[in-house]
Amino acid sequence: MEKTPTEKASQRAITNHWKSVIAEYQQPNVWRASWQVLNTVGGYIVLWWLMYLSLSVSWWLTVPLAILAGGLLIRAFIIFHDCGHGSFFRSGFANDFWGFITGMLTFTPYYHWRWQHSIHHSCAGDLDRRGVGDIWTLTVEEYLQSSRWRKFSYRISRNPFVLFVIAPLFLFVLSQRFPMGRAKPREKLSVWVMDGAILALVASLIAIFGFVPWLIIQLITISVASSGGVWLFYVQHQFEDAYWERAENWDYTDAALKGSSFYKLPKVLQWFSGNIGYHHIHHLSPRIPNYNLERCHQSDPMFSEVKPTTLFGSLKLARLRLWDEASGKLVGFSILKNRRRTPAK
Repeated sequence: MEKTPTEKASQRAITNHWKSVIAEYQQPNVWRASWQVLNTVGGYIVLWWLMYLSLSVSWWLTVPLAILAGGLLIRAFIIFHDCGHGSFFRSGFANDFWGFITGMLTFTPYYHWRWQHSIHHSCAGDLDRRGVGDIWTLTVEEYLQSSRWRKFSYRISRNPFVLFVIAPLFLFVLSQRFPMGRAKPREKLSVWVMDGAILALVASLIAIFGFVPWLIIQLITISVASSGGVWLFYVQHQFEDAYWERAENWDYTDAALKGSSFYKLPKVLQWFSGNIGYHHIHHLSPRIPNYNLERCHQSDPMFSEVKPTTLFGSLKLARLRLWDEASGKLVGFSILKNRRRTPAK
């Protein structure tokens, strides 16, 4: 249903207000950014050095260090993410340089991912523009009208073990090695260039560590990082009262404040996740670097109206599977028992 003139005027007033509030926090700070690079990328390199030394002592030291390195890799991806938005540094060259470096560490092609992610930001919560840079989400009616094979595929993709363990590894290790067919030449080239850089990095590490030790350490770090990253992304947009609307009713501000969660994590996890739990702020303005998100959230009462998702509360979100347009909620498969099934197309 189209909004009334009064509702449109109210929405414009809200938009103008938050734009004025966030302006201060969109300014990159070279010292904050540089310190993040040092403690994250530098810390990641130091951990690989410590893991090399630990191999001559005990794997009981190496494995915990690899898990810790996986946590730092999540933080490195947030730097990569901010560079892709052009928000981390003021300099475009610095953003592209560190975006490439952190992309190499996280096995993610910089320009190709940046293009995909820009699509996600332009249509997050739009039911008519799903499919790029998001988690596969069907409505209840779409599921009921699907073929048996599609239903089976969807249930497999939504299985927690597949979604948070197998799929993340597949995404970062294999899927990111190939460009999408509709990507432009620069984005496609960035995939092949990144594949070459990753190959050179891997060959160097194998020469230093040996193949088997490198493989075990790399699998641990990339598993922790990819699973943690996908979980964060899931919680950011897949919660019961999330925002999904058809294109004619979709609104940018509502999609940000209602369709992106405020994931309130313990401070140590907030640090490793690069403040990305303030995702409602990030979707309002991707130009705000991660080191300014918390201060922006605390700057205006409007942002505190967003209900936080706690670490414990987020665990319940894994059971949610389908978007129910009738109730405007993300629901589990149990709702299907109460719905009339329609013939598959």
